[in-house]
Amino acid sequence: MLDRTIEEKLVLVYQKHFSNFVELISVERLTGGASQETYQIRIKTFDGELIHALRRSAGGEIAEITAEHPGLVTEAMLMGAAKLALVPVPDIYYVLQDEDELGAGFIMAWLEGETLGASIVRSEKYEKLRSGLAAECGRLLARIHAIDLDASNLSDHLTEVSPKEFVEQIWDKYQALETPQPMIDYTARWLLDNLPENYQACLVHNDFRNGNLMVSEEKVVAVLDWELAHIGDPMRDLGWICVNSWRFGSTLPVGGFGEYEDLFKAYEKESGKAINRKSVKFWEVFGSFWWSVGCLGMAEHYRHGPDQSVERPAVGRRSSECQIDCVNLLIPGKVTSIEPLSHQSLADADQLPMSLELIESVIDFLREDIVPSTNGRNQFLSRVSANSLAIVKRELQLGSLVRENETKRLQGIYGSKDERKKLRWRLTNSLRDGSQSLEDQKVMDHLRQSTFDQITIDQPRYNGLETCKHDH
Repeated sequence: MLDRTIEEKLVLVYQKHFSNFVELISVERLTGGASQETYQIRIKTFDGELIHALRRSAGGEIAEITAEHPGLVTEAMLMGAAKLALVPVPDIYYVLQDEDELGAGFIMAWLEGETLGASIVRSEKYEKLRSGLAAECGRLLARIHAIDLDASNLSDHLTEVSPKEFVEQIWDKYQALETPQPMIDYTARWLLDNLPENYQACLVHNDFRNGNLMVSEEKVVAVLDWELAHIGDPMRDLGWICVNSWRFGSTLPVGGFGEYEDLFKAYEKESGKAINRKSVKFWEVFGSFWWSVGCLGMAEHYRHGPDQSVERPAVGRRSSECQIDCVNLLIPGKVTSIEPLSHQSLADADQLPMSLELIESVIDFLREDIVPSTNGRNQFLSRVSANSLAIVKRELQLGSLVRENETKRLQGIYGSKDERKKLRWRLTNSLRDGSQSLEDQKVMDHLRQSTFDQITIDQPRYNGLETCKHDH
């Protein structure tokens, strides 16, 4: 249930800054947004009932302003500039101040439309929209990239980040987590060896993807989530919308709804500038690298706050989805599927019911009883909880075999009898210091199989897993 103090503080904001405000009817936190909070606000005015949206920092904390996170005040400025550039965005009504004690954020217009990427990809009602959506994304990105940074005053609030700096920032952030994921290090090395050159720096949205677009059956209603914008290579945005994480199970490369050429041709026509396809590929790889580290960071948020919801550690396990996408883009090849151990082989002779049965019973309860009987955020978190328990179940069935096979492969690579953790760090550190060649076939085979095994535990229905199985 929402903390009453948030409601009280919002009432004060409306009383001070909205002349036709009568009373606050309701405030509901929505399900979307892993790094920011979004609320639906219903108010009574002298002219009738209105709906607004509140977007604020996680936990109401005042987040540090950095090059990677320019802040919600700057996000509001970005949306204002986008509106002038004929990019659809919500109107901003009020930017929160320190004295409001609600954290960083803003109140904006409530728009009706679909934001669920899976629905946009699969629903019959959006079939007509999908036929032209990739091209429309190309046109919108061209308009975003053409925004005059000086005239909009955004050059004073945004930092320019080169491709090299961007890769190194994310690699450093990952290394600070002290969680050895060799495929992440392999990808970072590849990225630094293939940096884009000779790009014209401009405004980059940096999170333009399916899931941050609000649509109706006829058009894009709004481009959302401007919180990560910076100045950099425009091909970053075109690569990001093609990342497999945002295709929602579809084989179509642009957001799960369109083809590369539709996106590229529309962008070129609107902007008058040629697409650098090699750079788009770089940024597509970077996108999976970036999100693989971002997912791990969500788990770190759970451990240390401020938001310790059940969603955070579940997102952390999605890192393996992005890593398998890096495998498919960089080192496709043969993998071997593993079969889960049976219930009986995991049980003690006198154990009844068995551990897996207990887990399954809770999963079934959440999915069959709790999810259908709840709505909004509670329904979403119940579904997340069931999925997290399913990961635990697969970990029990597959984990020991996966670790055993990883140990054998690493021992074969190094001719060593050291234990798995030590050898994984050895591989990780050799990738970091450059002593490990990226062309070593044994290492590539090991990374491919290890990543495949982990995604089999974390999300066996992820389409990148099927791509890996058949892409050789």
